[in-house]
Amino acid sequence: MEMDLEPVALTPQKQDIAWKHCEVYKYGDRVQMRCLYCRKMFKGGGITRVKEHLAGKKGQGTICDQVPEDVRQFLQQCLDGTVRRQRKRHRSSLEPHPIAYLPPSEVDASVVHSDVNTGFRSPGSDVVAPNPSLSVSRTKQRTYRSRKNSFDKSASANADGAVANISDLIARDMDNLIPVAISSVKNIVQPSSKDREKTIHMAIGRFLFDIGADFDAVNSVHFQPMIDAFVSGGFGVSIPTHNDLRGWILKNCVEETKKEIDESRLLWKRTGCSILVEQLDSGEGLKILNFFVYCPEKVVFLKSVDASEIISSVDKLYELFKEVVEEIGETHVVQVITKCEDHYIAAGKLLMDAYPSLYWVPCAAHCMDMVLEDFGKVEWISERIEQARAVTRFIYNHSGVLNLMWRFTSGNDIVQPAFSCSATNFTTLGRIADFKPNLQAMVSSPEWNDCSYSKEAGGLAMTDTISDEAFWKALTLLTHLTYPLLRVLRIACSEKRPAMGYVYAALYRAKEAIKKLFVEREDYIVYWKIIDSRWEQQRLIPLHAAGFFLNPKFFYNTDEEMRSEILSAVFDCIERLVPDVTIQDKIIKERNSYKNAVGVFGRNLAIRARDTMLPAEWWSTYGESCLNLSRFAIRILSQTCSSLVECRRNLIPIEQIYQSKNCLEQQRLRDIVFVQYNMRLRRRYYESRDDSVIDPLSRSNMDVLEDWVSKNQACIQINGSSDWKSLELGKRTQVPIVDEAEDLGTGFDDAEIFKEEKEVREEEGFYTNISEKVYTDI
Repeated sequence: MEMDLEPVALTPQKQDIAWKHCEVYKYGDRVQMRCLYCRKMFKGGGITRVKEHLAGKKGQGTICDQVPEDVRQFLQQCLDGTVRRQRKRHRSSLEPHPIAYLPPSEVDASVVHSDVNTGFRSPGSDVVAPNPSLSVSRTKQRTYRSRKNSFDKSASANADGAVANISDLIARDMDNLIPVAISSVKNIVQPSSKDREKTIHMAIGRFLFDIGADFDAVNSVHFQPMIDAFVSGGFGVSIPTHNDLRGWILKNCVEETKKEIDESRLLWKRTGCSILVEQLDSGEGLKILNFFVYCPEKVVFLKSVDASEIISSVDKLYELFKEVVEEIGETHVVQVITKCEDHYIAAGKLLMDAYPSLYWVPCAAHCMDMVLEDFGKVEWISERIEQARAVTRFIYNHSGVLNLMWRFTSGNDIVQPAFSCSATNFTTLGRIADFKPNLQAMVSSPEWNDCSYSKEAGGLAMTDTISDEAFWKALTLLTHLTYPLLRVLRIACSEKRPAMGYVYAALYRAKEAIKKLFVEREDYIVYWKIIDSRWEQQRLIPLHAAGFFLNPKFFYNTDEEMRSEILSAVFDCIERLVPDVTIQDKIIKERNSYKNAVGVFGRNLAIRARDTMLPAEWWSTYGESCLNLSRFAIRILSQTCSSLVECRRNLIPIEQIYQSKNCLEQQRLRDIVFVQYNMRLRRRYYESRDDSVIDPLSRSNMDVLEDWVSKNQACIQINGSSDWKSLELGKRTQVPIVDEAEDLGTGFDDAEIFKEEKEVREEEGFYTNISEKVYTDI
């Protein structure tokens, strides 16, 4: 039957979160779904049945016993929210007198004299008996305010002040609400759903502004469940106190997080894991090392260490790494990834000597970032970057010009942040090149010519640049030159698939593209030398080559001579990662079945799946006949190549841990950071894609976009205003999410590309005198 199953691609209309956790097939006219975890096939029941299967709802069919616990809990919350809304609608149809809490300004003045709302008016009397329901409600409000005032007195003035602000804001909003029996009063019109939503959004906005929260808070996976919990609790539910948050609530969150990490250890045992070491440097000389553990299913934050005193000591750094390896379990660790700096290299060598079954590996993303930084130092490239920055600075500092640009680009921005300043330079140049016709149409339009900004020095310079064909010719060349390198960078940092099976092929394609672009060796070798000088340390580590060899997508499309050259890297990995010599011998024998596509490896199913399955999944599905080789391949292909973890770390006050002078409070801050980091890491897999909408002027992007949107002399206003409130903030466009690894193509037969250089060193000034002819002929 499975031979007749036709995979179905998900459409944008499939909004339910459960679609991400199943495969969809078409069997004739019927749609069937398969659980990604236990592989159970559902022949009916819709996505709700799959969600109940994953959430573990008893009585609703079989329960998945392999789904990760955080996925199960999240889907349980989704189902609970659905049930709650259904029950609420049912109650609404049965309750004839719903109560609305409205601001005083929205209550008609005539209602104050109504018998129904203010009390019972005796015939012929001006005395009105109070309405009991209003008395009870106002009593609750007075009690609440009294409790809030006493709480304010006990709240601290520093870090604890945010909790007091929460109480103050909620109490202030509650004081302004008047309960009204809507269906009993003819003079009151119930607010529309849009008005009620606006009132709620305003209350949320006041709260976030009051505590100084980042707007990213609304993208939290926990935000909507919190609102649902408020609604289900009804009016009068008390908020947690300052001591609750610092006490039992934090304690429970810490225990939940530790439990999730303990459950991850089973994953580490099955696929192996990578220790990621991330260095953070504060402006005050503080150097912090964050330790993460990576496996394909999830990344977890382990701990942070103040390394200011030990970062320059190889022996102390080695002892710290050794301590982390022991904490995780040396049999689980495949590699430890750090920056490629001398003290890390030396400590990594000591670690490999102490643990013969793991590798120290330099961060591939950091290496590629340094390559891009060196490219930016090339004279003609740096000149084009400065030209483009002058354009974007002028546009993004003048509201009128920015509005005009948005109208010509259909709401698209022309700057695009990446994970570093160097990467941002080239992603933004590519983005500007994409909108060449739009920008040229803008500066030639009557709206621009009639605009006062077009007469200013900065506006005139911008017009000259956008009208200069030599500028656009250079940007076209730069896009072709750097796009393959940016692809290597994105693959190395990919959250969608482990990078170990793809980075080697991606770098091959990057050098191949540069060679085809310049044709003449004397032209492309300049850029190859930049790449080789930074990538040399990566070439000494055989994991990347082994990942390429074990990825069937590339292996069966590789020249036989290249396979034999890479084979020595595979043997090195076998000897290091498989301590048992008996298993080593079995792997070597089973390699021939893989090499010659014998047995299951040669079936049409396996051949088609080479390009559609993740390589580790392919081995898990078709490698049972070569069990030892399959386990070895999965262990390598399940690893990342980067120590960079993107989880909005700039919003986590990790420096506060080491600024605290009290041991108890320092530990509490450690626990807060521990919970925050892991929540943000978990969120990456479940959050909606709405946060991929870029706001280049937001604080969260300013660290990499500062050079592109900061004001300079050309941005000083002479005419008009830069009032942000005049911006036409329509629907912002999203940056498309592209799976770069799917477009690496086939055919690997250029021996020159990966021929190991005997001497790879920077020649002083070799990238400063490149002739302009490299782009005039393009």
